[in-house]
Amino acid sequence: MIDDLVLLNDWHPVVALEQLVDDEPFPARLLGMDIVVWQSNGELHAWQDLCIHRGARLSIGSVVDDCLICPYHGWQYASDGRCVHMPAHPDQQPPEKARVRQFHTKVKYDLVWVCMGEPAHEIPTFVEWEDEGFRNILSGPYDFVAAGPRVIENFLDVSHFPFVHEGTLGDPAYPEIADYDAVVSAEGVVAEGISVWQPNPDGTGVGAKVTYTYKVLRPLVAHFVKTKGGRFAAFYAVCPIDELKSRGWVLMSMNYGFDESAVELRRFQDAVTAEDIPIVESQRPELLPLDLQEELHLRSDRIAIAYRRWLRELGLSFGTS
Repeated sequence: MIDDLVLLNDWHPVVALEQLVDDEPFPARLLGMDIVVWQSNGELHAWQDLCIHRGARLSIGSVVDDCLICPYHGWQYASDGRCVHMPAHPDQQPPEKARVRQFHTKVKYDLVWVCMGEPAHEIPTFVEWEDEGFRNILSGPYDFVAAGPRVIENFLDVSHFPFVHEGTLGDPAYPEIADYDAVVSAEGVVAEGISVWQPNPDGTGVGAKVTYTYKVLRPLVAHFVKTKGGRFAAFYAVCPIDELKSRGWVLMSMNYGFDESAVELRRFQDAVTAEDIPIVESQRPELLPLDLQEELHLRSDRIAIAYRRWLRELGLSFGTS
């Protein structure tokens, strides 16, 4: 178990709700620990993926009569994590210590969130997703062999658009990023008025400058709003699987383009993320440096500088150096 209390006491997305099937255990991994997510009769559970008896994975077991059954010796665990039946000794009362480790679970924005400690915050609010005037689309998951803070920092970086996302989010002929401010508070980071030129920002095929507002809501959750005609928002939630392995989901919300295919919008996000993955995975050092002397920084990096300062103030250690 890691000792980073910032992440242990935070909420993390581990699986899309649509991936779960009633009475079928789902294996996942969070903060270096294997977990099993399962639901029965509408009740959701997230447990350590470990039978207390001989250490078999419960995720390859089965769910019968609201009990998760170990595939090795058939031990049956009730929804409160207690073993209630040991087939080899059917008349024996299972000992009190025969109990699986349980974690907090919530469903929000079509994702299952898990907290391994005691939640210190609520799951961040995605305002646009909760607005009836917007359409909502979940995309992902996207797997990175990279630290979670590296993934989030890439999401915050607009100056890579002309080079990594040429022809979609940027153009090398227009790489300039105008000055902007990034403000750090106890709640996170806010950067407003980030202007960037894009080849086709509103679907008309005409290039123009657009303005972004970015917010870092939690160490591994960020959000932006882009305005050009309509309003497009993206909410990026990253699951820290291991220190150097992450899984992200991008939630898109927009108040225009209601006739655009959700399949095509997901396909676009898939393509953009596929361009990001090899770049993020190539970065060295692999852990995000919180000492600002370790890398060079420009004015266009102000939001990244603010993000690193905030993580340092929080005391985040997992995925950072």
